[in-house]
Order: sequence, then structure tokens, then C-alpha cells
Amino acid sequence: MKKVKGFNKASQLLTRENFWEHFTTPPGLGVQIKQVFGEELSVQEVVDRVIGEVRDKGDKALFDYTEKLDGVRLDSLEVDRQEVVAAYDTIDKKLVSALEFAARRIRDFHLACGHKVGLIPIDKHLRQQVLPLQRVGLYVPGGTAAYPSTVLMMAIPAKVAGVGEIVMVSPPAKDGRIPAPTLVAADIAKVNRIFKLGGAQAIAALVFGTESIPRVDKICGPGNIFVTLAKKMVYGTVDLDGLKGPSEIVIVADEKADPSLCAADLLAQAEHDPLASVILITTSADLADQVDKEIEIQLGKLKRRSTAGTAVDAGMLVLVDDMAQAVELVNLFAPEHLSIMASDASTLIPKIRNAGCIFIGENSPVILGDYVAGPSHVLPTGGSARFGSPLGIMDFLKVTNIIALDKPAMRELSQAAVVIAKAEGLDAHAQAIERRTRAK
Repeated sequence: MKKVKGFNKASQLLTRENFWEHFTTPPGLGVQIKQVFGEELSVQEVVDRVIGEVRDKGDKALFDYTEKLDGVRLDSLEVDRQEVVAAYDTIDKKLVSALEFAARRIRDFHLACGHKVGLIPIDKHLRQQVLPLQRVGLYVPGGTAAYPSTVLMMAIPAKVAGVGEIVMVSPPAKDGRIPAPTLVAADIAKVNRIFKLGGAQAIAALVFGTESIPRVDKICGPGNIFVTLAKKMVYGTVDLDGLKGPSEIVIVADEKADPSLCAADLLAQAEHDPLASVILITTSADLADQVDKEIEIQLGKLKRRSTAGTAVDAGMLVLVDDMAQAVELVNLFAPEHLSIMASDASTLIPKIRNAGCIFIGENSPVILGDYVAGPSHVLPTGGSARFGSPLGIMDFLKVTNIIALDKPAMRELSQAAVVIAKAEGLDAHAQAIERRTRAK
């Protein structure tokens, strides 16, 4: 890992104006694109083409792209009930129990957050109507891996919010199936319909609808560069949970922190993606050195050491003068995950403005947040924690304001409204009010 000493230098390295440029141009992708499409295309051009063909050709484009991009020829896009039931017989019963345990924790957390649905009075004349979205699409990465936890973390808050129908898409493996753990998690979370579909074509199908796949009101879920660019392009036609980049962790630690645990937590996020951001900010040069050594020791024992190694090579060990500087750097970077392993952690929390989720102390590792703590692990990345929030029930609700004035209230408000309308040069606005106030 790179060792960085000095606040000014660290702040320059942690500034992320070019985050999406970095994320959207992975090396070597051009060769793969040419092999598939027979010509040199940018990632953006590929996504444009895929979205256009799905919009115009529907299911035919979905079957074609699934064969061309995933190497899988399908007869049907939708997973039937028999496949879901059979999935339970192919995975360890301990995993089923663990998923059910996690689901209860997640459901209880979101129920405890509280929300109101229906007509909510504000005062005598004002109300809000709060309703769940009718149909939501969940994108769950797959193909070569299974992410059942991601299913639970998205579907359960949607169900708690009262979403009418949840449609899940996930890329099929080479055998044409969605991994069994993913199907079991979807069943536990009460997902309504499941489709074997991934990539930009899955996003396009959810946006426009096809013969098989219904169009949705919102799309949630992380994915590769093609998925992320597709989501970015269709925003406005549907709502999004955000644009999800590679995993991130910042650890703020003092001299009392356990270097082996710091290293373990950094590596846990590093194994997600070679572009994962792994950063230690500390007031102790000795701790930084020990963490660096621990990473090398632990890295050699990992199955995904190539992926994790690439991420930690680009990671940083940042030495600061005090915790005030550490907090300032955290707020600048706005990490997805922030772990505080410092004796004065409680005094730092009120000063932290930008973080997706904060984990306090060595007994609160990020990994428990990933799986079973309760809050959703779908968090803002790429610096979007400056303005974004973790996925929750409010993401699946919409509000309509209702104004129902009587005549006295209308007259009371009219004078100020007429003055503002005339100041803006909108005579028709003013007249629409004045006709009412002149009326007997």
C-alpha cells in the first residue's frame, strides 16, 4: 500500500473529481468488445446499441444478447417455481438458516425505522399522500458468483415499504441457471418474479418492458460497467437507487487499534474488486507499518489474492497529526464504509458528515454489516455519500402533496401570491388569483 504522510498531500490524493472517468474505462475492455461485436466500440456505444435493440426488438434482443454476451442459449427468461423449490435441495441447510436469520434481522431493522402510508394530515388545509411504488426492479450480479445477501438487502426494505411487485433480474451461469443461493434468498425475501438476464440488456428490459418482462418504476442494485452506464442513461425514465461503483472502506485508527484486524477489514473489501478503495487513516506511524506487514501476510492466504492484491497495491496508508485531520479527510472522501477503531470514537461521530455507514470499534466489522447486522448494505459509493443515503424503505415510497383550502384561507394567502406573481412577470398567475378574490 502507498504510504502518505501529510494532510495536504492526502487531501489531494483523496479528492475524486474524476471518479466516474476512472471507473468507466477499465483496461483491456476494448479487446473483449471487439471479439463480441466484431468492431471497435466504446463502452458507451455498446450500451447505446444494446438499449436501442431491446427497446425496438424486445425479447428477441434479450435472447440474442444472452447468447452472445453470456454464452447461454435460453428457451425461457423467467425462472419457474419448480426451479426455486429445487434450489433449496442443492444448498447447505446451514446456509438456508443463515439467510433466514439475516432476513429477520433486516426486516426488523426496517420495520423499526418506521414509515407512514396513506393520507397524512399536515394542518387543516394540507395533507400528504404517501404510497409505495407499484413495481420495482432489482438487479443482482451473478453469472460466475452468487450474492444472496444483496437480494435480501434490497428486496426486504421494498417489501416492508409495501411495494406491489418486485421483479428480479440476474445473469445466468453457463448452465443457464441462476445460482441456487440467489434463488433461495429471493424466495425468502418474497420476490414476485425472477428472470435470467444480466447486463445493460436487463436494465433496458426493466425500463421499457418486453413481451416477458414488465416495466418497472425504479431499478436498484449494483452491476458492472455496462449495467452502471445503462442505469445512468435511463435515469429519468425510471428512478434509480444511485450509481454504484467499486467497494470502499476507510479505517480511522489510533495507536491502540489491532493491526491484524485493520488489515483483515481492508482485505475483506479489497477482494470484491481490483478497483476497490481501501484506505487506513491513522495518527500512528507504527500502526501503519504493522498494518502494511499484516496485509502482506494475510493476502498470501486468500483465494482471491490477485483481485485483493491489485486493490491494496493502489490503497493508501495515510498518516495524520490528529483525529481532527482524520475526520476532515473522511468528509472529503465520503466513503461507503467507515470503520473507526479509536478510543475516542464516540466523540468523532457528530463531526462525520459524509459516510454511507459507520462501524464503531473492533467488535463492529464491516462484514457483519454486509450480511446480518440489519441495515442495508446497499450504500452510496464514489463520493455520493456527500448527498446520498443507504437504501431503505423511503426509497420505495413516493409523496403527493394535497392542498385543499377553504375561501378564508385562500383570501389570506392571495395577496402575497399576487405580489410574487407580478414580480415574476406572470400576469396570468396573478389574474387566476384575482378572479377568485373579486368573486362574491
